[in-house]
Amino acid sequence: MAEAFLPARVAPHLQQEIEQFLYAEAALLDAREFDTWLSLLAEDLHYFMPTRRTTLRRERDREYSAADEVALFDEDKPSMVVRVRRLNTGLAWAEEPPSRTRHLVSNVRIADQGSGEYTVNSYFALHRSRLERDVDLFYGERIDRLRRVDSAFGFQIARRTIHLDQATVLAPNLSMFF
Repeated sequence: MAEAFLPARVAPHLQQEIEQFLYAEAALLDAREFDTWLSLLAEDLHYFMPTRRTTLRRERDREYSAADEVALFDEDKPSMVVRVRRLNTGLAWAEEPPSRTRHLVSNVRIADQGSGEYTVNSYFALHRSRLERDVDLFYGERIDRLRRVDSAFGFQIARRTIHLDQATVLAPNLSMFF
């Protein structure tokens, strides 16, 4: 059995703490509290969504684009700040009027990396509606590196890799945060 599929062996209070952090993050995004959400991102953030290819079983190691290949997102904290500032101007055509989102997080698995850092795998569903009839659904897995910090939220996101289940993105844009 692959180690990644073994049940997490973390203390129940740590499981709850991290789950509550992820739920609070989702609530901030859904409420469009992007400035507060930025405080959850570490200064050395890497926010990455590789492209996905439909591959044969023997090519499974090539299913996602590598770090040096094209990605849907390959961002750091300064670029995320720019994205949020742009949203706040009201001039971001893809978000005017703003999207309505609902982030659902489940299947949270935690690995303690020591020194207050945790690798957290979770599944997500992101529903976005905009205007009267525009609806987009995204499903996938996030692999986060969370870092314990002294703040009201208790953690920051140092790394986020987003694996979409779909290989073709049918949405007109990716102006939302995962």
